[in-house]
Amino acid sequence: VPLFIFTAKIMNTGKITEMVFKFANTLVGRFRGGMGHVNVLASIIFSGMTGSAVADASGLGIMEIEGMRQHGYDDGFSCAITAASATIGPIFPPSIPMVFYAMLSGASIGNLFLGGMAPGILIGIALMVYIAFIAKKRNYPQGRKYSIREFFVYTGKAFPALLTPVILLGGIYSGVVTPTEAGALAAFYAIIISIFVYRAMGAKQLLEVIVDTVKTTGTLSIIVGSAFTFSYIVALEHIPDMIASVMLGLTTNKYLLLLIINILFLVLGMFIDTSTITVVFIPMVLPLVNQLGIDLIHFGVVVVLNMMIGLSTPPMGMLLFIVSGISDTPLGVVIKEILPMILVLLGVLFLITYVPAIVMFIPNTFGR
Repeated sequence: VPLFIFTAKIMNTGKITEMVFKFANTLVGRFRGGMGHVNVLASIIFSGMTGSAVADASGLGIMEIEGMRQHGYDDGFSCAITAASATIGPIFPPSIPMVFYAMLSGASIGNLFLGGMAPGILIGIALMVYIAFIAKKRNYPQGRKYSIREFFVYTGKAFPALLTPVILLGGIYSGVVTPTEAGALAAFYAIIISIFVYRAMGAKQLLEVIVDTVKTTGTLSIIVGSAFTFSYIVALEHIPDMIASVMLGLTTNKYLLLLIINILFLVLGMFIDTSTITVVFIPMVLPLVNQLGIDLIHFGVVVVLNMMIGLSTPPMGMLLFIVSGISDTPLGVVIKEILPMILVLLGVLFLITYVPAIVMFIPNTFGR
C-alpha cells in the first residue's frame, strides 16, 4: 500500500498527469461535451497508475476543472464530473481498497484487480453517456479536432507515462513479480520518467514526495492498526456471527441481503474513511457473505464501488470537499450537479450486484 501511495504522489508531482490529460484530449476532446469526456477518460487512464480516488481528484482534478472552465462549462458540473469520475480510481486496477480487502478476506489480489476492469469501464461509459446528454441540453461546445500528426505527437509524449500501468499490471498477471514487487517497480519507473524523461522532478521535489508519503502512510497505519485491534476484539466476541444470525433471521433471500449490505456500506462511505470501513466493518459481514455463497471477488468489487460512491455522496463525501476546495466552487453548487451522477453510479452498482458475470467474467477467463 505505501508503494501505491508513493507512486500516486509521484504521478501528481512529476508532470505525468499533464501528459495523461493531453493524450485523453486528443482521443475524445473533439466530441460535444468533449472536455467532460476527457475528464472521464483521463481518470480511467490515471486509475491504472495510482488506485486512489483522492489522488485522482486532487491531482488531475485541478487540470480537468480549469480545462472545462476555459471551454465554458459550468463550475458545478465541472467539479461534479471530476468527483464522479474519480470513483473509477479504486475500481480499475490497481486499487488500494482492494488490497486491504484481500488482506482481510483471503481473496486473490490479482483476481480482484481483474474483477474491477469491466465495472470500471462500465462506469466510464455510463458517465460519458450522461455527459453527452447534458452537453446537448446545455449546448456545451465541441472541442478541438486534432490531426493525425498531432495525435501521434501527444501519444509519443504520453507513452512513457502510459507504460506505468502496463508494467504494474503486466508484472502481476504474468507472474513475474508479486503485487508488492510490482508496486516497487512502478514507483521506481515513475521516478525515472519524472526526472529523466519529463524533467519535472528534482531532488527537492522527490524528498517532498517521500516525506508526504511517510506522513500519509503513518496516518493510514495508525487507522488500520487501531481498526485491526478493534476487529480482533469483535471477532473474539463473535459479533460477526451474531450479525449474520440476526440478518438471516430477517430474511434468507441472498438478493435482499445484498441490497441491505449495499445500503449499509453506502451510508458508511458518506461519513467514514474507506480504510476504516474496510478493516472494521467488512470482517463483520464476511461470515454472512460466506454463508450466502457469494463469491469473495464479486463481493469485494461491489463493496469497493459502494464505498467510492459514498465518497461522492452528500453530505460528507470527501471528494466533494476536495473538488470544491481546489476550484473555489461553493459546495452546494457541486452537490446540486452531482446528484444525477450519483444515480448513474448507483445504476452501475445495482447492475454489477445482481449480474455477477460482469465482475467475474475476466477473473474466470484470465485469473490464476
